[in-house]
Amino acid sequence: MADVILEAATPAGAIEPAPRPRRSALAKLFRNRSALIGGAVVLIFVLMAVLAPLLPLADPLKSNFLAIRKPPSELYWFGTDELGRDQVSRLFYGAQTSLLAGIVSVLIALAIGIPFGLLAGWYGGWIDIAISRVTEAMLACPFLILAIAFAAILGPSLTNAMIAIGLSAVPIFIRLVRGQVMSVKAEDFVEGARSIGARDLRIMFVHVLPNTMSPIVVQSTLFMAQAIILEASLSFLGLGQQPPAPSWGQMLNVAKNFMEQAPWMSVAPGVAIFVAVLGFNLLGDGLRDALDPKEG
Repeated sequence: MADVILEAATPAGAIEPAPRPRRSALAKLFRNRSALIGGAVVLIFVLMAVLAPLLPLADPLKSNFLAIRKPPSELYWFGTDELGRDQVSRLFYGAQTSLLAGIVSVLIALAIGIPFGLLAGWYGGWIDIAISRVTEAMLACPFLILAIAFAAILGPSLTNAMIAIGLSAVPIFIRLVRGQVMSVKAEDFVEGARSIGARDLRIMFVHVLPNTMSPIVVQSTLFMAQAIILEASLSFLGLGQQPPAPSWGQMLNVAKNFMEQAPWMSVAPGVAIFVAVLGFNLLGDGLRDALDPKEG
């Protein structure tokens, strides 16, 4: 009855009030406890990496042959390794390696995947066919095997490991961007840009690409977790960070030889990898829920 009275009281042709705006993505993100936990974990590891040179930590490269494989104590919280180096110090500096590998590999994948995904999704035809066939061929190979193959070809080093991880992720981002572009290019605002004479490149990068960024951001966050695992795996196999520079995967590689004599050597890097990956996954899931327009 109230609706009928309100409708009758509204003058003909009057503009109806706009619906209440939906909660912002940031507000939804802060309401997601899992995302907050993931963000806090990621922030802790970022602070570890940034503050490592500023904290009063032992030199992660300096050997102490009087403290070889010491168990955890007040002096060495996580014990020492086979050369007497402090595990806490190497853990903090190893965070630099893992986060750097994740960030650089994601940037490489985005730098290659976004342009090719745009071309395939926008133009279609033989361009889409050629890009899609190469993408499918790369996706047919297991992700870790592909990264190992690239790293083996390029040679063992952290830089080459980051390039290998980034190249291995390119088909994932190509397929994601292609699908988003094919969906967005049919929208009315794209037709409107065409009608006023905007060129393809302008439409692609000014109108289409910004409207595909939400899933790209989510995928980038989730891939950070994969990149940390891949960097640790490559370093474990001797294809990533080279000694004596600290790396969580390399620390595990050394620890496997002393599981009976010094099992604590494997605890710190193993837990660090697990918690860091969990943090990025929780944050990525939270971002996906927050940026999803279907979520209220």
